[in-house]
Amino acid sequence: MKATKEQISEWKKKFGDIYEYSTDDGEHICYLHKPSRVTLSRAGSASATDPLKYSEILIADCWIAGDEVIKADDAYFLGLSKMLGELVEIKEGTLKKL
Repeated sequence: MKATKEQISEWKKKFGDIYEYSTDDGEHICYLHKPSRVTLSRAGSASATDPLKYSEILIADCWIAGDEVIKADDAYFLGLSKMLGELVEIKEGTLKKL
């Protein structure tokens, strides 16, 4: 399912930055938004006892639309899991003692 420009525009209004993930075989596509701090905290806490929980929580909470097989099929799920770090934007700065 390929999103229309109108859908993407609406999603951007609602969620901010939107990310499109497509499988290398060209068969499946999904759309995600950036995770919130709350989501990152829940995912980080859950990963202490189950490393895959981090990906499960991020994908579930950031999922907007797409082919459900990406979440259901282990191979596709793991492929998307490798890319989740790109959803987390980090803006670095400088800290100095005064």
